[in-house]
Amino acid sequence: MSGDAAPVPAVPANLQSFLAFDFGAKRTGVASGSRFLGQATPQRTIRAEGQDARFAEVAARIREWSPDALVVGVPFHPDGAPHENTARARRFARQLRGRFGLPVFEVDERYSTTEALSAGARDADAASAAIILDQFLRSLPE
Repeated sequence: MSGDAAPVPAVPANLQSFLAFDFGAKRTGVASGSRFLGQATPQRTIRAEGQDARFAEVAARIREWSPDALVVGVPFHPDGAPHENTARARRFARQLRGRFGLPVFEVDERYSTTEALSAGARDADAASAAIILDQFLRSLPE
């Protein structure tokens, strides 16, 4: 693989609940989940353009769900090479860390939207966020 998709770093056992984001310029999919249940649930997609509007919605979701940590899907080309949206998603992850002071984990999310659409998702963004979070939860040790 020629890209810099890194494996998920060790996640401390005290981090139990997570909120995941499938970042997009116009829509950001959201999912919630926990270690205990081991699965993610799609939530309402954030439909907000512009940083201020998006982060106001993100803040509301964080208040609503009180997650221990956040997960952000980072897209790559099929061969693992980064592209323009890779940088955007990573910037979003850094901004989440800075604004909310929560641990943020990045997950390689190649094909999550394709998988969501092929499964017939009504809201592909929220379904993609759930796929990203499910992948993250499966990577955690028992």
